[in-house]
Amino acid sequence: MPIEIERKFLVNSTEFKKECFKKVYIKQGFLSSDKHRVVRIRMMDQTGYITVKGKSFDNGTSRFEWEKEISKIEAEKLLILCEPIPIEKIRYFVKSNSHIIEIDEFLGDNKGLYIAEIELKDKNEVFHTPKWIGKEVTGQKKYYNVKLGKKPFNKWK
Repeated sequence: MPIEIERKFLVNSTEFKKECFKKVYIKQGFLSSDKHRVVRIRMMDQTGYITVKGKSFDNGTSRFEWEKEISKIEAEKLLILCEPIPIEKIRYFVKSNSHIIEIDEFLGDNKGLYIAEIELKDKNEVFHTPKWIGKEVTGQKKYYNVKLGKKPFNKWK
């Protein structure tokens, strides 16, 4: 069973853009936002994906994740069936020692929110945190994309 291990952080400056080696536009929606099984449809530039994620454990650090590439046409059709308020963002990729940090700059109703994610091989793995990495938000559900689709960042108090 594939388990995703990742930690999430707020980003305290856009300095990461100077270190970025690649960026992509992402639009995604959710066919199911049940807390036990999230089913996500994503367009990443011109490639589609369907992803199933299980309930998180290890204080939000780990969870089951299965992902399969699908055609652009399939993804576009499935996005129409998704729950309201799709997530749109630009994802930046930054190399940090032996890791790649993915930073999402949210757009639309979530504009102004930046979240960095780092995937790990082990939940106790040590990694370098660049100076633009801020407060850790791993396991804080309001920062999950599925929650941002229901209660966008610009509606927070």
